[in-house]
Amino acid sequence: MKKMMPQMPIKIEKVEKKALDREILRVAIIAELDAINLYEQLAAATNNEKIRKLLLDVAKEEKTHVGEFQTLLLKEDVEQVEELEKGKEEVEEMME
Repeated sequence: MKKMMPQMPIKIEKVEKKALDREILRVAIIAELDAINLYEQLAAATNNEKIRKLLLDVAKEEKTHVGEFQTLLLKEDVEQVEELEKGKEEVEEMME
């Protein structure tokens, strides 16, 4: 199983003030993705249906949190919006 983040993956004091909020949002997204992975792995490991159901429900809630943080990040970082669109276009071209 993947290990959860034990500490902040960035040194806040070393981040430029104008970039700090974007970095905070990215760290929050990383934390939610780690939680999703953990809960889904635990759900796959248990034979207890009630525990599995609960873990998958909580993982789903974490996915909502990713969407919330990403929505705010996209309002804060125009370059991120542009690069996501480029990535989407590249995948669509590959899939044709």
